[in-house]
Amino acid sequence: MTASRILVLNSGSSSLKYQLLALGGDGGGNGNAARLATGLVERIGEETSRLVHEPLTTGGGRRERDGRVADHDAALEAVADELAADGLGLDAPELAAIGHRVVHGGLRFTEPTLIDDAVLTEIERLVPVAPLHNPANITGIRTAQRLRPDLPQVAVFDTAFHATMPESAARYAIDVRTADEHRVRRYGFHGTSHAYVSRKAAELLGRDPSETNLIVLHLGNGASASAVRGGRCVDTSMGLTPLEGLVMGTRSGDVDPAVVFHLHRVAGMDADAVDELLNKRSGLVGLCGDNDMREIDRRIGEGDEAARLAFDIYIHRLRKYLGAYYAVLGRVDAVVFTAGVGENAAPVREAAVAGLEGLGLAVDKDLNAVRGHEPRLISPEGARVAVAVVPTDEELEIAEQTYTLVSAR
Repeated sequence: MTASRILVLNSGSSSLKYQLLALGGDGGGNGNAARLATGLVERIGEETSRLVHEPLTTGGGRRERDGRVADHDAALEAVADELAADGLGLDAPELAAIGHRVVHGGLRFTEPTLIDDAVLTEIERLVPVAPLHNPANITGIRTAQRLRPDLPQVAVFDTAFHATMPESAARYAIDVRTADEHRVRRYGFHGTSHAYVSRKAAELLGRDPSETNLIVLHLGNGASASAVRGGRCVDTSMGLTPLEGLVMGTRSGDVDPAVVFHLHRVAGMDADAVDELLNKRSGLVGLCGDNDMREIDRRIGEGDEAARLAFDIYIHRLRKYLGAYYAVLGRVDAVVFTAGVGENAAPVREAAVAGLEGLGLAVDKDLNAVRGHEPRLISPEGARVAVAVVPTDEELEIAEQTYTLVSAR
């Protein structure tokens, strides 16, 4: 196959993120991918929308334009126009496929999948367990299909990497018949990031992924942890939805399920109100009014007690999962930080492992303070368990999985 470009689309309810990448003839697995363009259309359907486009290899500068973008069809057409202006149009023969981020693949989709009518129908059937994400992903797929019906469209699922969890980790302890009927189980999310980062971390350690045990901490506005044994996920912190687990920017993470019943009885809150509370008005923003860790750190420096408590709660939950996954794995080769907070917030990394020297965990203060875009170790030389920072690249992972699939056809 001579075509080597992959357009990666990440469709939100009112946004469309995209990247165009060129991969090598071997499927891009040897690290020779080149990013050609990247961009974002936001506030789709609102009165004033915004498109930001940045060509990365043509010498052109970043371009921005405002103006109403009525729907995702119009958004993708605008993206196609911007790419065409750089000689990278969607009609170029070099374009091999379009890769779509799809949040929920349920139990059926555990690998990148060529999209046809049956696949799209199944993704629609999963909307009840991913009501905030799958509908937007479906919209992006349909839009791309209309623009390029002749081109392979591939779905890469956030849940896929976690499909290797054993039943003992994936099952909730509720009535089995009810759980099966309504597909209530732990699926996990951020899987594309966890897959990419765990593989890159093994490379950093000079080990084969099949021989490496890792705890991966994806810490962004959404946050999740995973226990990875031999390149396969054996546990993860998110569950049926992305609400379970760590304290996040606006999500509560773990709470007693009876909180929902309590709020219904004593506060008169219905299901939608509690859903909004736990997903949008909780986490760091609920605790201190900010979900930006940089701002929280600044406030702590000024003696703000609410910010300090929010940080301490965030770290307490993170350390609980670190300890739990250490026990799940039995042997840990590295703890790996990634995503916006994990890659950039040195105080979070330091606090997360402070006092865990007995488990072989520590960070070197000077190494931890270094900022960079490459995978790096931040643990002291000779540490029993490595601590690493590995920048994630979900778009590259989607592009590589997409290219590998369509190249094999």
